[in-house]
Order: sequence, then structure tokens, then C-alpha cells
Amino acid sequence: MTALITGVPEDARNADGSWRCHIDGVWRDTQDARRLEVVNPANGAVVATVAAAGPADVEDAVRAACRAFESGAWRTKTPQSRASALLRLAQRIRNHAEDLALAESLSNGMPFGDARAMVKRCATSLEYASGMAQRAYGQSIPVASRYLDFTVREPIGVCALVVPWNGPLLSAVWKLGPAIVLGNSVVLKPSELTPLTALMLAHLCADAGIPPGVVNVLAGGPDVGAELVGHPDIHKIAFTGSTATGKAIMKTAAEHVKSVTLELGGKAPNIFFDDLDMTEAVAGAVSGLMRNTGQTCIAGARILVQQSRYEEFVQRALEAIGRLRVGDGLDVTTQLGPIVSPAQLDKVQDFVASARKDGAEVHGGQLLEQDSYAGGNFMAPGIITGATSTMRVSQDEIFGPLGVVIPFENEEEAVALANDTPYGLAAGIWTRDIKRALRVTRGIRAGTVWINTYGWNFVEAPMGGFKESGLGRENGDAVIDAYTETKNVVVELQDHDSLDIYRVGRRS
Repeated sequence: MTALITGVPEDARNADGSWRCHIDGVWRDTQDARRLEVVNPANGAVVATVAAAGPADVEDAVRAACRAFESGAWRTKTPQSRASALLRLAQRIRNHAEDLALAESLSNGMPFGDARAMVKRCATSLEYASGMAQRAYGQSIPVASRYLDFTVREPIGVCALVVPWNGPLLSAVWKLGPAIVLGNSVVLKPSELTPLTALMLAHLCADAGIPPGVVNVLAGGPDVGAELVGHPDIHKIAFTGSTATGKAIMKTAAEHVKSVTLELGGKAPNIFFDDLDMTEAVAGAVSGLMRNTGQTCIAGARILVQQSRYEEFVQRALEAIGRLRVGDGLDVTTQLGPIVSPAQLDKVQDFVASARKDGAEVHGGQLLEQDSYAGGNFMAPGIITGATSTMRVSQDEIFGPLGVVIPFENEEEAVALANDTPYGLAAGIWTRDIKRALRVTRGIRAGTVWINTYGWNFVEAPMGGFKESGLGRENGDAVIDAYTETKNVVVELQDHDSLDIYRVGRRS
């Protein structure tokens, strides 16, 4: 699969068929001609080869972004002009939605229908972000009458956007849209497992009229990300990924006092009180845990159920999980695709072994290797019972179709269990008692709380975490703060001497 998207120019690929990187508006091979293989996790087949960047390519990309920013060719355009370019980009994504969804599904295994929905969200996200150019307001500050004090928003500069493999295109768009519409230039580094849609995005950006150097895309592994994050001419880092990597980025950023936005790991509690509607609750628990085969940072991986309904809930949840269809993402009947890589599958299976070693009971969770599963990274979805809140499976992010169900006695214990992890990205609450729902919401330390639903992230609303789940917010107008600096301007309005004691008055 080397021609996923119609209209991609021939020079986007090398003579050997591998995808090139995109720097300063030009498709070019990497300087040391290394290659990455993009592998379909459903069958182990090579989907594409991609040129892998090295330090010299990072340098070239950053320099191109710096030139684009310093020239002012993009950042000095009117807000309406930048907004129009983003709207054109959104339309191009809609036009190529099938190809983008196919690349997403083949690269990370998500069901094709889910990939289609995600691509659609990319377009709506850009449409919303386009308006940020006109909403990046300054303020008039009330001060002494002889002065006018006001603020203006200015772009930060060159932004490094480092995105993960579990929702690669959407994660990229959530960062890229606000960054460029507010006048910045970017270097986008997708995961080495899923670089194709980022490279497609580079082509669509150019086709939408975004000038050379404003959007640069490099494929590569963690070494490329580290090189990019540590570059002294990068002014802003926006990262989505593991908490461990986020901590390393913070240390590097501190050396140059760079601005950082981090959307990191999670271990979200999904809390079910005894007045729940069992049918809706079980559906909410299964959906919250198993979406994208559990490979989401907001996965409701800690299912907390009030003791009086616990046994019934577990039984119904096991029945529901047993009905889920696991298979190739391109099969229209598939509900759970493969795990993204053999390494990630091994990691999830290690949690299965850890739960059993600690004395918990694992229902499901076994490897699937026979018949249509041969050659793929498949496992059955699983639920763990008999686990305590202190066990590894209850504390660490699993990132797979595996969760724990833990009973609680009362509201106070539910809140205590919900907060009993280093993370604070998201949480869910299921109850018919709205007062209780709001009390519990106040008690939970998390960036997003859903009540009687789970997993909806609207582009109009801020998303981010408390504690070790990250810094800053994506989406909503709060993201304007992430990609702009605030400049204060003071103007004296009177001609005669100031009474300011720090001035030296005129002498006649």
C-alpha cells in the first residue's frame, strides 16, 4: 500500500517507494537514507516504508520553521486569511477521508468505522480552530488615566508537535490547527509506528495554501523526538504520550525554559452507584474500557461498583465483553482490532500475568493466535476481579483491553478509590442522584468528569489532566494560551511631566 491518497505528488516518495519527509515545502529523503517499516498489526504485513529522520534532518526542519516564522510570511497574514487556510485544509481532509481512514486502520489496527469517525472529527476540529485567529483577544487594563495599558497576543514561535500512535491524525490536528492558525510554525513528529497520516497531512496543508516551512513533518523514533525537543530554536513543545516520556520532556524543556503542553497517561475511574440502570451502566463500562481496544489515555480501566450491585454488574459485564467481536480493523463486523505492536501486546500480557501473580482473577485476556488471528497482535478482552487498589493492574496504565472491577461501600470510599492513583485525566460517574453526582465530581481530581456517559471529548471543550496526567489543555479556547505569548503595552497619553516619582522632571 504505497498510494493511499489521491493527488499526492510523485516526489513524495523515493525511488524505492518509501515515503519522504516534508521540509520547507519540499519532499526529500533523509540525509542518511534510513527506513522505517509501517506494519499492519492485524497480520504483520508491511504497509509502507518511510524515510527515518536523523539529527541533520531535525536541524533542517527546525531551520525551515524558523525562517518561515521570522519572515512573517504566515504570522503577519490577517487572522481571516489564516482561518481561511484552515477551512480549506478541513475540506481537503473531508475530500480524502476514506484514504486517511484506511491509512489509520492499517497502521494501528482500529476498526475502519472508528477511523472514519476520527477523520471526520479532524475536519470539525480544524473548522473550530479556524475561529481562534479571531478570538485571540487582548485586554484593555484599567490604570491611571494618563496611560493606556493593553495586551496583545503574539505567536510563540516554532512549535514541536510530538504525537502518539493510538489516534495519530486526530492528535496531530488537535495541536497543528491552533498552532498554525495563531501564527506559529511547526515541526510535526508522529509515532514511528503510525507516520502515514501525518505525511498525508503535510501534503494537504501545502495544497490548502499554507506556505513552505510553516508545517514540516519528520518520521522517526524516540531519538528524533528527543533531538527535536532539545533543539534550542524550538520555543514550544506539545506532546501526547506516556507520563515517563512527558517527565523527560519537562527536564529537557527546563534547560531552555520552553513552553510545554503535556497530555499524558491516565488510569480513569468509572464509578457506578447502586441506583444505576444496569443495562446502560454495563454498556458505559464496556465502551469506556474497550474503545480503540483499550488503547486510549481516557480508558475507564478502573471500574468501581457499589457493593450491593457488584456481583450482578460483574456477571453482566462479562457477558457483554464475551460478545465483543475481535478481528481485523477492515472487517466491518470488528469491534476490537489488534494491539498496535508485538511489544505493546507483550506489555498487556505482562499485566495479565501480574494480576494472577498478585492473587486476582482474570476473566478472558488470553492471546488469540489461531486461524484468522495468525500473524496478528490479537488478544481477548478481559476483566480482572479480586484486585485491590494497590495492585499494579490498578495503579499503572495498561493501554489494552483489560480493566479491573473493584467494589466500594459508600460515596466517601468511591472518591478515595478514584483519587488513589498518580493520574487525573478523566473519570465517569453513573447515578440517578444528581446531587451525589455533583458532590463526587467536586471530590475527584481529574480534568474531565462524565456523568451518566463516558468518553465524549468535544472540540469546543478543554481536555487535559491533573497530577501526572499532564500540563495545560487541548481544545476549547483555553488552547489559545498554549500557542501565544501575551505582550503588555503601556502608552502615555499626556505631554506634560509625569508625577511618577521615578521620573526626572524637565527643568526650565
